[in-house]
Amino acid sequence: RTGAASGQVLVCLVVNGERLPQEDALVDTLRKAVPGLRSVVLNTNTRRGNAVLGETMRTLWGGDAIEDILCGLRFRISPRSFYQVNRTQAERLYGKALAAAGLTGTETVLDLYCGTGTIGLVAARRGAARVIGVDSVPSAIRDAANNARHNGVENAEFVTQDATAFMKELAASEERPQPLVLLMDPPRAGSTPEFLEAATSLAPERIVYISCNPATQARDVRQLVESGYEVRAIRPVDMFPHTDHVECVVRLDKMN
Repeated sequence: RTGAASGQVLVCLVVNGERLPQEDALVDTLRKAVPGLRSVVLNTNTRRGNAVLGETMRTLWGGDAIEDILCGLRFRISPRSFYQVNRTQAERLYGKALAAAGLTGTETVLDLYCGTGTIGLVAARRGAARVIGVDSVPSAIRDAANNARHNGVENAEFVTQDATAFMKELAASEERPQPLVLLMDPPRAGSTPEFLEAATSLAPERIVYISCNPATQARDVRQLVESGYEVRAIRPVDMFPHTDHVECVVRLDKMN
């Protein structure tokens, strides 16, 4: 992982064992060969399947994370943290998303699938009265909370929980923060029908849906439209040049 603005580099080696032969020699070689190297981490993954990273991490050299600057904020990035690989376009993407959110300083923002809190923390600095970020990865939430403290952001909080479970619990509770804006950036598989049903029952003024898979995004947007929301804008952002992949921001407004 590379911090494009900071120049810091983290190397994470994923292996199917607890150790590597000649670990010290490997670290020495990497330190000589990789400018900006700040961390070498060993990840153990012995499970079958398409998940790249396993649960066990061991730092071979340096720190366990690096830092980068995005939208004027400094973010801590560990091996398991979600962080956009194209930082320059990520700043454009988040700028378009926050413009679509139309924050006026009074809204509570729910940042679902928040990762390390990047867009939520930017929203907290750019007009949100309160931000609640939710992600199921504990290390990402720890990074998000640390990022908030490190940047002096006091109007953001982060919760380790499955996004669908969080939304269902919030929809069933008496707490209905208003006015409410929903930011969601789910994985390629998209969201779940239960999440979307709970989201619309909370009646946010606007929903800003960010996706790297327009196909699943279109499927989910259809359900939102059927539940009383209107598509007001669609903005593709080319995050992956020279490929057929595209990131897309959709703004939906609650119909009266």
